[in-house]
Amino acid sequence: MSANRLKLNTDKTELIWTGTRSSLERIPGGGVSLTLGNDVISVAEAVRVLGVVITPDLWLDKHVTAVSAKCLFQLRQPRRVRRSLDEAIVATLVHAFVTSRVDYCNCLLVGATKASTSYSA
Repeated sequence: MSANRLKLNTDKTELIWTGTRSSLERIPGGGVSLTLGNDVISVAEAVRVLGVVITPDLWLDKHVTAVSAKCLFQLRQPRRVRRSLDEAIVATLVHAFVTSRVDYCNCLLVGATKASTSYSA
């Protein structure tokens, strides 16, 4: 990294060990941390890569929860301006915001279980 004039930003660097549950149980202490020079990168419970939340067991529950939270946030945004806009425009805004959040990386959800992707109130 130093040859390319790069510096490691330990605040943004995350480490995760992935595998099956049985193989993850064999790793002592939840995984070994990584030492790069003077910096120690500890193991995270979940990491975010390009907006996708990845957990050690590669289940998508945390990603679905994060997408749902973002969609709920986007649903609430037009309420501040809905009185000044036409109802059709507000509906279009909501559809555009929510669809863009749900559609981003939705191909990951192809193999997801119904329990993780179905809505339960």
